[in-house]
Amino acid sequence: MIERKRYIGRLRPFFHKDIVKVLTGLRRSGKSVLLQQVMEALRADGADPAAMLYYNFEDLRNLPLYHAEALYADILAKLDGRTGGVCLFFDEIQEVDDWERVVNSLRVSHHADIYLTGSNAHLLSGELATLLAGRYVAFPVYPFSFAEYCAAYPEKSSEACWRSYLALGGMPFLTHLDDESAALQYLQDIYRSVVLKDIVERHTVRNIDLLARVVRYAAESIGHTFSAMSIAKYLKSEHRSVAPETIMNYLAACTESFLLYRIPRQDLAGKKILTVNEKYYLADHGLRTAIHGSAQNIDQTLENIVCMELLRRGYRVTVGKAGAQEIDFVCDRAKERIYVQVTYLLASEETIAREFGAYKTIRDNYPKYVVSMDPVDFSRNGILHKNIIDFLRMETY
Repeated sequence: MIERKRYIGRLRPFFHKDIVKVLTGLRRSGKSVLLQQVMEALRADGADPAAMLYYNFEDLRNLPLYHAEALYADILAKLDGRTGGVCLFFDEIQEVDDWERVVNSLRVSHHADIYLTGSNAHLLSGELATLLAGRYVAFPVYPFSFAEYCAAYPEKSSEACWRSYLALGGMPFLTHLDDESAALQYLQDIYRSVVLKDIVERHTVRNIDLLARVVRYAAESIGHTFSAMSIAKYLKSEHRSVAPETIMNYLAACTESFLLYRIPRQDLAGKKILTVNEKYYLADHGLRTAIHGSAQNIDQTLENIVCMELLRRGYRVTVGKAGAQEIDFVCDRAKERIYVQVTYLLASEETIAREFGAYKTIRDNYPKYVVSMDPVDFSRNGILHKNIIDFLRMETY
């Protein structure tokens, strides 16, 4: 079990506080294990194990508790009158009907320290937001970072870990699979389960083939801006007529299920968010191979890896538009900002001029990076060049 220290560090200030902690993210991204690690951290801090209740709603033994009244009654029976020091853990809570009222009632009546996980962003936009306005805090959970992936293989060099991470991604269970074909089958199963359960069932999608084509288009377009209209035109060229509104709904469903992450564009001169031609990135780059069945463009894969690492570190990420130039990632966190350009190799003077020249109209003093797989340092004019392995393993940016 890889200790996810960054997440525990973010959660710790909220231990034993009257605020519901919500862990969200793609299925199989490690939320359940992280919930177990939170329980261990609380026990280490002195919490009474007898006052901890854990429910996993993917376990069919809990099927009779999928209704609010049944779950509430079961919790009260197990607490047996205890009202203080209670810690409650609900894994994949969205499976329970009307679960929000159970959580709110226990928070009020038992002063419970409550932790939830869920695989759909709708978790935060329904009754929870209404009943617990200002009383919950969300923590996005992502598949393994490269540093976490390396921690699973202490006997391997960074370069050896990088080769497998680049090929298959960072879904946590992959660290238990040494066979590449088995790993690809596992990734395909994750993709199918997300599409079928979290998207098709939840959103009552009837045209599953169309949904799959939209997801495939988004995966093929990693690192490129596009719109629902551009997808509609592409599908029309394949003799499939579909309204842009339908495509927008499908993309929204994919982001709600944490399969895709939408990165908006920002006009750096006008300091405003642009509402057209966003970019989309997959929660884990290994899923691109699962979707397409073969290895994909390495430039796009590297960009996906860096984007998810920046989100993982808590940055608000946008694509920067600076006149005719485009910055891959403009990253803001509190009062911090960094800029990041990603490319495969700085193999020619033309490529060097393009990647470093993207910053020529940016006059501020925030850190500016060019990230590539080159082993040689090309830093110049105050712009930092980093090999991608070193960049991903940096403690701070």
